[in-house]
Amino acid sequence: MRTLILFIFPLVLSCNLLQEEEQHAATIARVGDDYLYLSDIAGVVPADASPEDSTLVIDNYIQGWIKEKLVLKKAEENLKDNQKDFQKQLDDYRKSLVIYTYEKELMKQKLDTVVSQEEISAFYEENKQNFELRDDIVKVRYLKLLKSAPGVKKVRKIYQSDKEKDVEKLKELAHQYAEKFHLDDHLWIVFDELKKEVPISVSQNREYLKNVKNIEVEDSLSYYFVRINDYKLQDDVAPLSFEANNIRNIIINKRKLKLINQVKSDLYQQAFLNKKIEIYKTPKNEK
Repeated sequence: MRTLILFIFPLVLSCNLLQEEEQHAATIARVGDDYLYLSDIAGVVPADASPEDSTLVIDNYIQGWIKEKLVLKKAEENLKDNQKDFQKQLDDYRKSLVIYTYEKELMKQKLDTVVSQEEISAFYEENKQNFELRDDIVKVRYLKLLKSAPGVKKVRKIYQSDKEKDVEKLKELAHQYAEKFHLDDHLWIVFDELKKEVPISVSQNREYLKNVKNIEVEDSLSYYFVRINDYKLQDDVAPLSFEANNIRNIIINKRKLKLINQVKSDLYQQAFLNKKIEIYKTPKNEK
């Protein structure tokens, strides 16, 4: 029996030494009693990184880890115990996360996210005063073509036309030759966003939109063709179509709140009836 123990002891000792050597070999850095291991940086380097970039990423990660540990240790040494006690904050944070996750699952299962056009229109009519425009908006068709593009002359000829055959031809030319284009002239867009795309100089949007309908400008490389079909100015009531998505989100959010409040109320009533809750004394506000 003693011989067996003597045989096993060196074997266990050698295994432990081997494990320590392997662990030491996998150690990248140390700060006090904290160690950074090779396994800790798995996934840090992007798969397509070059060897030089990989080395830089790893070096930066190690330096960041060391500095963070040093600051943490200094903070632990210098802060009072009550300043380091975050248990209440952690408990509150955990409760918030659990409730948020539960409510999110509840929304997936029970929330009706289908909003009819009638509901959107009714909400809009009831709340028109809340839908004042913050920006000037326009309905436009817009094309940008290189000056060398074969379709420039044809686009110049028909981009202002409302004839169905011309509109269809313009779409065809846009897909063939345009660098950029926007041909949905039923869709409202912010005028300042259009000005970022088209090199036009406008000091007063209001006067410009009142007086200009068709725009053709150029820069060193391209021609820009713009047809303004309609406009509304800042502080006007926003069109329904411009606010439709916003209204849809408002209605869905109202449903969320209603569902959450209903669930809370149902849980309270059920728990009260089952005698799972009791209020022993209502605190009085003593002045």
